[in-house]
Amino acid sequence: MLKHIKSSYFAKIIFSFVDEQKKLEIIKYNRNLQKQVDININNYKIFCGKYIVIETKGKEYNIFNNELIFKGAYLNGKRNGKGKEYKNGELIFEGEYLNGKRNGKGKEYGINDKVIFEGEYINGVRWTGKVFNLFNNKIYELNSGKGCISEYNEITEELFEGEYLNGKGKEYYNNKNILFEGDYLNGKRWKGKGYDIENNIIYELNERKGKVKEFFISGELKFEGEYINGERNGKGREYYYNNRILFEGEYLKGKRNGKGKEYIGRFSDLKFEGEYLYGHKIKGKYYIKGNLEYDGEFLFDKKWNGKGYDKNGNIIYELINGTGKVNEYDDDYGELIFVGEYLNGKRNGKGEEYDIINDDLSFIGEYKNDKRWNGKGIEFNKYGEIIFEGEYLNGKKLEK
Repeated sequence: MLKHIKSSYFAKIIFSFVDEQKKLEIIKYNRNLQKQVDININNYKIFCGKYIVIETKGKEYNIFNNELIFKGAYLNGKRNGKGKEYKNGELIFEGEYLNGKRNGKGKEYGINDKVIFEGEYINGVRWTGKVFNLFNNKIYELNSGKGCISEYNEITEELFEGEYLNGKGKEYYNNKNILFEGDYLNGKRWKGKGYDIENNIIYELNERKGKVKEFFISGELKFEGEYINGERNGKGREYYYNNRILFEGEYLKGKRNGKGKEYIGRFSDLKFEGEYLYGHKIKGKYYIKGNLEYDGEFLFDKKWNGKGYDKNGNIIYELINGTGKVNEYDDDYGELIFVGEYLNGKRNGKGEEYDIINDDLSFIGEYKNDKRWNGKGIEFNKYGEIIFEGEYLNGKKLEK
């Protein structure tokens, strides 16, 4: 009944960060994956196209960079029991979970591993305990989700003051002008008025509904569109700095969902046009400097089933189930960064990397799971001179 599974996979469970039900819906969208394996949320989990048996303890990894994001106990595929969360290799939380959310006792950590909250959670929200503010050295008390609190950014600029979580409060720009003032519910804006950086009223929320504008704390426009239940729902537009469009399209529960267009923010060039599901690209066209580069399906934002084109419209590669030879491009500049072989949507096999600054070859060698791996490899500096030639093992150079 199980397919594409080695016995070693039963030793531990590996999840991606995507919610299981949503993940299976994404997989169900892809007919080729349906042919490969039976899908049953009660029996299987997916990671890189392979399904494995549920166990009570395991680890989760970020699907894009393979960094550990959680380790602990599970029940029915969700975090249940004690566990630890990580970000960029640093511990950010340890405590108890129920049905996938923080529930019970726990601790949150900030910079330099200092505790920023210690107490109890309900449904992922701080509920009763102490908040340790590292910027003003104050300790705030929360009781049943309520209490007065101030929040700061990384350079000690005050961003919020008021009652937490269900109460009144104010958010600020970094020039101390008010960004939003009103009522909050479960930590989200509920009813009140929003201001631009010059203190003019630009929108009003009534029970989380209305057309809203979001701003960076510098005062530049970040988002404008429709809100329902305190989240992006309906049509909207995201911006890069300097009012350059980053995305325009449809949202559902705060995520891109439905038809949309994505742009290279630095230049406002069209990058992608197609369909999204739960924030991920699933089908559409990818462009480089105005030219069609790829047309087909995506899986977790990675090219999966489709064809690649050169600037003259000629087909130069084809991917089937994430396997084949492919070109990769930088998101910010649209410059070529990799040409090589893919397996299951990742770099596997021979490939070449390019420096986006001078558009020159920077590496030739072997890859495994997106990393320079075992075998021979050659590195070049910006002048095209060889700076290393030799063997790699598990992604590291074997120095002579």
